[in-house]
Amino acid sequence: MRTSGFANRQQSSGMPYVKYRPFLDVNPVVLPDRTWPSKRIEKAPRWLSTDLRDGNQALIEPMDPKRKRKMFDLLVKMGLKEIEIGFPAASQADFDFCRALVEDDAIAKDVTISVLTQSRPEIIHKTVEALEGMPRATVHLYNATSPLFRRVVFHNDREATRQLAVAGAQEVTSYLEKTIGEDTVVGFEYSPEIFVDTELDFALEVCEAVMDVWQPGPGREIILNLPTTVERCTPNVYADQIEYMSRHLSRREHIALSAHNHNDRGTGIATAELAMMAGADRVEGCLFGQGERTGNVDLVTLALNLYTQGVDPMLDLSNIDEIRHVVEYCTRMDVGPRAPYAGDLVYTSFSGSHQDAIKKGFADREEKVRAAGGDENAVPWELPYIPIDPQDLGRSYEAVVRVNSQSGKGGVAYLLQTTRHLDLPRRMQVELSRIIQRHTDQFGGEITADVLWRIFADEYLPYTEAEGLEPWGRYSLVSTTVTHGGEGDDSVLTATVLDNGAGEEHTLAARGNGPIDAFVQAMRQINGDVHVLDYAEHALSSGGDATAACYVECEVDGQVLWGCGIDPSTMRASFKAIISAVNRAHR
Repeated sequence: MRTSGFANRQQSSGMPYVKYRPFLDVNPVVLPDRTWPSKRIEKAPRWLSTDLRDGNQALIEPMDPKRKRKMFDLLVKMGLKEIEIGFPAASQADFDFCRALVEDDAIAKDVTISVLTQSRPEIIHKTVEALEGMPRATVHLYNATSPLFRRVVFHNDREATRQLAVAGAQEVTSYLEKTIGEDTVVGFEYSPEIFVDTELDFALEVCEAVMDVWQPGPGREIILNLPTTVERCTPNVYADQIEYMSRHLSRREHIALSAHNHNDRGTGIATAELAMMAGADRVEGCLFGQGERTGNVDLVTLALNLYTQGVDPMLDLSNIDEIRHVVEYCTRMDVGPRAPYAGDLVYTSFSGSHQDAIKKGFADREEKVRAAGGDENAVPWELPYIPIDPQDLGRSYEAVVRVNSQSGKGGVAYLLQTTRHLDLPRRMQVELSRIIQRHTDQFGGEITADVLWRIFADEYLPYTEAEGLEPWGRYSLVSTTVTHGGEGDDSVLTATVLDNGAGEEHTLAARGNGPIDAFVQAMRQINGDVHVLDYAEHALSSGGDATAACYVECEVDGQVLWGCGIDPSTMRASFKAIISAVNRAHR
């Protein structure tokens, strides 16, 4: 065998990668004694939703007042206690929405409303005025601190940038004291925007200067928000930055260290998780990540990641579809079918090997739950390919396995079991999967549970009640009588079988070692060689109207096939199953 030797040759992509510099070459982080890699996340952070601010300003068509209110109500219903609702000085619409919440008395006493402002007096004044009468509020001040923004956007040096932050903090502090009454609890948040690209010593200097103005202390918290405004480094580097700040900030016990992560590199979730390990107390983000560019960090995914580790996310995500539908309505943006936890297809398996493992996993779990006295919560969730119980999020198990051309016997059997309660023997599963494969090869696409049932019924239940199916099959059972033969286990059977092809009834009498053997002997009188090789049965329902399903593997004139029969009488169901196999041999 020859190998390509690919690993031994250098090959250029043809793309001008040399114009990009590694992040750590530009902004090195020196933290050799970092401790965050050995930490575990054992509790949920404080959450802030910025769907109505950062998320809203990223929409093609920003939310109107009706949609904003619907989103706000959803956030409160989910249990969000900190909600950033806008930039009141940026537009009259944001200001009016802020005032409408106050006037409608829509803000619960334990919910803190956050509003954003730049470090300019006239903007700060209008922002603060929007908060009058709120139970709890936070003024969020920001200014850009990175070298690129200092040089290109604002033409400021370090000192001018620091002074801008200090002047803004002073203006917020003094104007709050003048304007906001005693009935409103007001907090302060500061963000060195573009923190991720800011020299760590300078970010620390600016944050300390702002704290010198606000004077955090007992009962007077400050929120320091350290954003990856544009995600430009691997998550571990940001974690180092957070741990550095957490270690070096004075008055740390009075600081809520906050992470605000975007997803430009596709690692926003990992960045936020590592930030929490490194000391972040609070996370800002949007539901499903609906924010600027590639999005803000996805609060739903982040919270449910905690949930799968046995950590209470402190958010109610038990109806994930309702949450998704409200967000899609409000943002006019779709949540992708593969979005973690919430997408239409995330609990769905088409692969045959996956489906077989899932089917076995459900069977194993059912056995353990029974052993635990039926207590679902007493049994740890362990299921192949499904890291979270879909029912915890308001999803059903019906969508877990779906059948297409990639599916195998496990998926087909699982779908019949969950939708029709049919527990097919393994060899029958193999036989049916070949039939389904022929269908998908011919027609393509997905086979729904209803289509699967129609294919099964047409193949195995020729005289089923299934809507729209044409009856077929040479034989059908009319009546049977079975009595004990008086000799050992012998049974004496009289059966009336209709030969649909000839249009005549046959009254058959036979003796056998039990009813099934007697019926086989009877069928041989009109159909030649019939042998039963395997047999299985189970109840489809319980109570007085219980129905049984029987499966028989038969050899009929040299062909080995399965048959199925369904009837309130287990014995009649077994006779129907034998006729099913015989009819399939003729077909």
